[in-house]
Amino acid sequence: MSDVIVIGGGLAGTEAAWQLAERNFKVSLYEMRPQKTTGAHATDRLAELVCSNSLGSKLPDRATGLLQTETKMLRSLLLDCAEKAAVPAGGALAVDRELFSEMVTTAIANHPNIDLIRAEMPTIPDTPTIVASGPLTSLSLSADIGTLAGEEYLYFYDALSPIVEASSINMEIAFQGNRYERGDNDEGDYINCPLNKDEYMRLVTALRDSETIELRDFEREDPHFFEGCLPVEQLAKRGDESLAFGPMRPVGLRDPRTDKRPHAVVQLRRDNLAGTLYNIVGFQTNIKWAMQKEVLRLIPGLENAQFVRMGQMHRNTFINAPMLLNATLQFRRRADLFFAGQITGIEGYAGNIATGLIAGINMARQLSNLPLWELPQTSMLGALCHYVAHAEPKHFQPMKANLGILPELPEHVHKSVRKQAYAERALRDLTASVVTLNDAYLPSEQREPA
Repeated sequence: MSDVIVIGGGLAGTEAAWQLAERNFKVSLYEMRPQKTTGAHATDRLAELVCSNSLGSKLPDRATGLLQTETKMLRSLLLDCAEKAAVPAGGALAVDRELFSEMVTTAIANHPNIDLIRAEMPTIPDTPTIVASGPLTSLSLSADIGTLAGEEYLYFYDALSPIVEASSINMEIAFQGNRYERGDNDEGDYINCPLNKDEYMRLVTALRDSETIELRDFEREDPHFFEGCLPVEQLAKRGDESLAFGPMRPVGLRDPRTDKRPHAVVQLRRDNLAGTLYNIVGFQTNIKWAMQKEVLRLIPGLENAQFVRMGQMHRNTFINAPMLLNATLQFRRRADLFFAGQITGIEGYAGNIATGLIAGINMARQLSNLPLWELPQTSMLGALCHYVAHAEPKHFQPMKANLGILPELPEHVHKSVRKQAYAERALRDLTASVVTLNDAYLPSEQREPA
């Protein structure tokens, strides 16, 4: 018999299950795929990445880089797998998605304390449970959570970027390079398709005029898009230069054909270790597939592109967390129930992993009759957990890791070193907080003060 049930085999669920199992709790991990599929997943593997293959910047003074550092410090399984499955991506941590999910699936399936159950959990059990069912939570479980919470579900729409065969990219036009030459590869880890003003406006017009895929009946009511992941056709409608100042910003890049900065640039990032597949960065879209190919082939360098996945849009669901959760990710109305991952309103792969880790740790502490761990708000993970617990409920929007949610520094710091100062304070305060946990699973050097 298990000590804990974890619902969902995505990033948060697998991390939560692992953290509990490593602390000698028996876990039943429920994943409904492949018995029941979603509109976005393509395999039955755990921790499948369905949108981008990037976990964000790995630079230590960037928000996602800081979050990754914090999560690695807490011994995350998934961050370890991500680093082992990494592909070149400049200053970002991007992975071969197949290798990454295979590594996570193997680790979870082989852990003696985890029972992986391939079945839907349609309702929340009345035993200790972590809900990490993600943005594509089944309708039956969504309804049960709604009943338990007494609050209506919120939802937004998310969209997937297309993936291109590398051999079909015209490298006589496209060029390799990273913005501001960040990264270890001298040639650059990204492939860049430069556009002059006329080419850019032709693309913008085509995006605006394109027909989008009709939403399914249950997705039609009052749709609104998550601001951090807008479809490109929606961005194009916001103004002529919206894309040029967004995902197509050309800063830090020079077209080797002209030795000048292009008006705009479309970047492609490696999607697998072999380098045979590239995804179009920031080009989430819901344009009808036949038209989508025509529009994307207007991009210089992609005129003969072969696509292995077209962009598509799906409904993402999340709870009104400020009404329901504590900063420990514990459900306010039930002590043995925790939520983790994107369903809490925390966006981004790194954030999903990190919240699964915290939910796992706090469930272990709940079962051990120990005080729950509320992370210092000065840490990035602590700030995210504080946000979902204390944001304004009426205007709650999903949040990615960003330095803007951290408390102000107590003293004036010059702008040039401000990011570094935030990062140093975060790691210092988090390390001090870890020491108080006396958690045998964490490294001893973090548990014992110097």
